[in-house]
Amino acid sequence: MKLLGLDPGLKRTGWGIIEANGNHLTFVASGSIEVDAKAQLAKRLSMIFDDLVALIERYKPDEAAVEETFVNKNPHTTLKLGQARGIALLAPAQAGLEVAEYSPNLVKKTVVGVGHAAKQQIQMMVQTILPASTVESEDEADALAVAICHAHHRTTAERLSLLGAAE
Repeated sequence: MKLLGLDPGLKRTGWGIIEANGNHLTFVASGSIEVDAKAQLAKRLSMIFDDLVALIERYKPDEAAVEETFVNKNPHTTLKLGQARGIALLAPAQAGLEVAEYSPNLVKKTVVGVGHAAKQQIQMMVQTILPASTVESEDEADALAVAICHAHHRTTAERLSLLGAAE
């Protein structure tokens, strides 16, 4: 199963794709969508959407996962980031993919073991879990961490669903 992880942002949206076969995870690809920070908000959102659509068409993931917005002290910034997250949810949903959402703390706890891990710890653990990965930015590492988190939690949810169906 091919899983797409997304770390939404208005300047850079990180993405990472992994293959999950049971507990075995394999790196497929990762990168970031960079947009002109000086462009109008609507134009930046449109660019993110178009690039995500092209990415989904190219790699054909089976499911997607998006990191929830971390609430900043500045509500204006949080609102704008939420719009980028909306695009990150919309693009895979329109492609017919199931889209899961995970809190930043759950992603960190799943990948690193603690909910308040530093960016460097996340990047190091992603490269440990996916040794073939070519992570060049924190955004890519975060997106791959979201995909890893989804691989772990979707399997757990799937097992619980099967147990419920067997009763």
